[in-house]
Amino acid sequence: MNWGLIADVTGALLLLLGALLCFAAAVGLLRFPDVLSRMHAATKPQTLGLLLLVVGVALEVRQPRVLGLLFLVAVLQLFTAPVSAHMVSRTAYRTQQLDEDSLIADELADDLARAGFRRVDRAGDPAGDPAGDLAGDLAGELAGDPAGDHAGADVGRSKPRD
Repeated sequence: MNWGLIADVTGALLLLLGALLCFAAAVGLLRFPDVLSRMHAATKPQTLGLLLLVVGVALEVRQPRVLGLLFLVAVLQLFTAPVSAHMVSRTAYRTQQLDEDSLIADELADDLARAGFRRVDRAGDPAGDPAGDLAGDLAGELAGDPAGDHAGADVGRSKPRD
């Protein structure tokens, strides 16, 4: 066996495994019930699947110019996937688009309560929990409501405690 044959077989296996992981991510996006589960499916197996595809293509092609481009693709994927997943999950949390019963631990609520945010329900009225599960931005200022009475403010946002 020579190096070229070993690289081709290994590359083909990595391409197949990477494609299966990307397919599993797509199935997870369709099948999982809530935003956090879907976000997990969209980032974890998809990122690993893409990295396996990149390594498989690199083993198949073996050209320096292509290797540089594949390296760039892998690095950008590793930088952007965690950031986008973090933004999606925080947005889902802030807008109450998740199933709170499925949370095992809610560490964000404690951090946000210490920062002075309180939960605001979808109608804009403070919810019963003063510690707050929901953080967000200054709904009154963003909605052009300096008085803070939420007349015409976006619903589902949070505001800091008075």
